[in-house]
Amino acid sequence: MTDLDFVPFYVVCGFLESGKTTMIQSMLSDEGFSSGEKTLVICCEDGEVEYDPEMLDKYNATFCMLNSPEELTGLRLAQLDALYHPERVIMEYNSMWTMERLGQTKMPETWEYVQVITLADATTFDNYMTNMRNQMAAPMREADLILFNRCTPDFRRSYWRRQMRALNPGATILFENPDGTTDDGITDEDLPYDMKAEVISISEEQFGIFYIDAMDHPERYDGKIIQLVGQPFPGRNYPKGTYYFGRNAMTCCANDITQVGFVCKGDTPPDPNRFILLTAGCRMGMQGDQKGLFLYELAAETCKPTKEEYVTFASV
Repeated sequence: MTDLDFVPFYVVCGFLESGKTTMIQSMLSDEGFSSGEKTLVICCEDGEVEYDPEMLDKYNATFCMLNSPEELTGLRLAQLDALYHPERVIMEYNSMWTMERLGQTKMPETWEYVQVITLADATTFDNYMTNMRNQMAAPMREADLILFNRCTPDFRRSYWRRQMRALNPGATILFENPDGTTDDGITDEDLPYDMKAEVISISEEQFGIFYIDAMDHPERYDGKIIQLVGQPFPGRNYPKGTYYFGRNAMTCCANDITQVGFVCKGDTPPDPNRFILLTAGCRMGMQGDQKGLFLYELAAETCKPTKEEYVTFASV
């Protein structure tokens, strides 16, 4: 099999009226996701929102309906593959058909799972979790992305996030606001270090979590004092008295190492072979056209290297 034979297979699942059709329509129209690929959309339920034939034609997509769980067979999928020769497949999957059934269905040889997206309607989530926990939990456990839609500020995002973390530690969890924007729903209480401490102590295992959260929410740390271990890397064209404080991270393979961290103002001379325990104040500022976090050295002392050579990016 060559790379040209690879057919990405996306699954968008959730209960009836959880927003699956709307999600798939957004995927098709997203220029960052679609670039004219011949897409087969397989729908496993008949919801309130229908696919517009003109929209499907515009984005080179073909629609196929499976009316019952019994129609979801390896033979049927093979027939669809032979009939339409898709370059990409998106399945709108009814969670009531069970994830076990989907997992046991033989896919065409060239189809390969790329992402499972599970949607939850925030207005009905608590009720479903109380009365249908097993059916709700199964698609959450399989998901790469869990998206709560129709969220207003009064919903229990932090509590739901902890529930999902217990079910699926590796999934990305997002909450969609009424205006269409999304956020991760992370609060101070969700972080593994004490945000209320006079000096926030961040262990070496927590560096990746801190880095990601500070990139996403620099305002959370503005005015705070932190303490953590890292390396004072030299920065390109940095003024005297400024260095890049951070750690080495393996982004995808042993040959792809990058430095992750923050611009730090202080007297410590840059030395990539040295580790320091840094105590620093945090200030939010502009990095180009985006907000970012800057550090101001309060104290720095040489310390032992971290146990792990590279940063890991665990999820909150």
